[in-house]
Amino acid sequence: MSLNTDWFTERHLASGSAISFRIKEKLHAEQTPFQHIEIYATTDWGHLMVIDGCVMLTSRDNFLYHEMMSHPVLYTHTSPKRVVIIGGGDCGTLREILKHREVETVVQCDIDERVTRLSELYFPELCESNGDPRATLMFDDGIAYMKALDAESVDVVIVDSTDPIGPAEGLFNQAFYASCLRALRPGGILVQQSESPLVHVELIKAMRDAMRNAGFDHLRTLPFPQPCYPTGWWSCTLARKHLDLGTFRERGAATKQFATRYYNVDTHKAALAMPEFLRAALE
Repeated sequence: MSLNTDWFTERHLASGSAISFRIKEKLHAEQTPFQHIEIYATTDWGHLMVIDGCVMLTSRDNFLYHEMMSHPVLYTHTSPKRVVIIGGGDCGTLREILKHREVETVVQCDIDERVTRLSELYFPELCESNGDPRATLMFDDGIAYMKALDAESVDVVIVDSTDPIGPAEGLFNQAFYASCLRALRPGGILVQQSESPLVHVELIKAMRDAMRNAGFDHLRTLPFPQPCYPTGWWSCTLARKHLDLGTFRERGAATKQFATRYYNVDTHKAALAMPEFLRAALE
């Protein structure tokens, strides 16, 4: 990471590339017990959140990530009533989940409360559903939380984490996935952000192997655009036991009673159509 004059730049060595945002000012910076958080005002992308030197989200394009982490999994599940989010401190995924009327409870467990408090201040549009009576915001260790959940007690687990370093490292291994599988009811689904399909294929393969070894036997990796992340292309991986992930409630998605900016029936279908190079690498 470097800050040169009026630009914030994140360099991504693994892909030999970088992304820059023209900034107007630094609005906030602090070191929490877990990570270093910065907030910038940009000239064209709204507010920018950076954690440990890595871009987390911008006001302009976060809807792509939050919608794809939420709606594909909820429309794939036949009746998602109880949802758990591990991570997700900016609350954008929580907001999208609560658009689904059939969802009865959502617990969001993020280890760092400051991410949420800063989001409430600088990304208030993402936090507009935080007061929904169906929502519970917890600030604790997500790994320990999943271990402590009752068996077969939730329908969907969404792992909305940072990259697999620092506090999020333990969210990318077989032991954690096994605790998720134990907590899921029959037909339940795990979904986790799975980095860039262009430059993180080995990580995606390792994640999928760990999910299979934990007991999940049906996997789907869904790519989607995300301009502010390395390569501009991101993904989430869905995992389930016994039931296929290639179909979803198309009629429900087509007649949804809420607004989205990216997600619809056709973008869901498109995400299920795996590119040839990724298919060859993962299958």
